[in-house]
Amino acid sequence: MLLKKVSNMNNYIIVFIGAGFGGILRYWASNVVYKILPADFPYGTLLVNVLGSFIIGIVMFYFNENRLISPQLRILLTVGFCGGLTTFSTFSFETINLLKEREYLFASLNILSNVLLTLIVLFVVYKISKFIS
Repeated sequence: MLLKKVSNMNNYIIVFIGAGFGGILRYWASNVVYKILPADFPYGTLLVNVLGSFIIGIVMFYFNENRLISPQLRILLTVGFCGGLTTFSTFSFETINLLKEREYLFASLNILSNVLLTLIVLFVVYKISKFIS
């Protein structure tokens, strides 16, 4: 039991380290993009979302499926690094998995609910903050 708790704690540390590096890359990449491209469109966010989806795709569809990566390195790169870089990569990966399993209804529901609910919640919070300030 103690060994399992230590192993789980190691996974949290692995995620923590990966997320730190992913967050640093996100911050750096966004700053570089906005020095090159105009700020009238969220190019930096688009870049990190595409990059994160690319990385999680390589890790999960190539390295993991071909058993070329340890479970700890997979956790570091996917949950940690890609999670710190962008959660959109996880959303994309989970949606593709639903499509691979021919769960078209759940894939559509995942897309609609993630996009619409996050936008609605953010809009509601924006309105509430305007109302109380």
